[in-house]
Amino acid sequence: MKEYRVKPGSKLDLGEFDPDDTGAYSKNEAAKAKARAATAERIERLRGLQERLYANASRALLIVLQGMDTSGKDGTIRNVMSGVNPQGCRVATFKIPTPLEVAHDFLWRVHREAPPKGHIGIFNRSHYEDVLVPRVHGHIADKQIKQRFEQINEFEELLAESGTAVVKFFLHISKVEQRERLEQRIRDPEKRWKFNEGDLEERKRWGDYTRAFEDVISATSTGHAPWYVVPANRKWYRDLVVAETVVATLEDMKLTCPPPPKGIDFDRLKIT
Repeated sequence: MKEYRVKPGSKLDLGEFDPDDTGAYSKNEAAKAKARAATAERIERLRGLQERLYANASRALLIVLQGMDTSGKDGTIRNVMSGVNPQGCRVATFKIPTPLEVAHDFLWRVHREAPPKGHIGIFNRSHYEDVLVPRVHGHIADKQIKQRFEQINEFEELLAESGTAVVKFFLHISKVEQRERLEQRIRDPEKRWKFNEGDLEERKRWGDYTRAFEDVISATSTGHAPWYVVPANRKWYRDLVVAETVVATLEDMKLTCPPPPKGIDFDRLKIT
């Protein structure tokens, strides 16, 4: 998955990443089935790794999901995290700040949702909304944007130094794919609840959002909190890339099963 990782200090050009990429897999049904089997194997590994994370309660994992509208943030959570124990996993989303949240610094509401040790936290949209939407709509000055980049890096560094691994995914779809997904939401009665007319207005700002994402990812992909640009036109490949990266991140923690309680002779213990 290293080819999708944005190197710290590099200048991101999303045009260099193919949203229709499927890596070593072709796009036929046999390859798709093989990729889904690989994803299922990663999900099973994730189940065991989460158990160790929860049992040790010494580390945490924060997964950040960002992308254009319809890029598949909900689907990624539903599919990749399907095997984890809900008791040790929590999803948070960040929409328009409330009056109470506006009265604090922009990271106040975010820090409260950071996962405690032993848990996996997922941000479905995140603190990055506060350097994307205001910029695209012209509600914030460039100087303040750069200041927020620095504050985000410092915030994520604090999390990392406190034992939370941070991994961030930009789900990369094409403008054509977005149109097809929006049209599907309109046609399908089961998905119409997701449709928001405001999405069509935001779509008109595709170029502005692309440049904003390129700048923010370039400025905030660090060694302790890397960004991955995930090809997301093909949902089955998107899920594989995310699952593989999450599993690798947890494996890097090298967590072992905690020792049993002291003072108990398990060889002689009898339960009646």
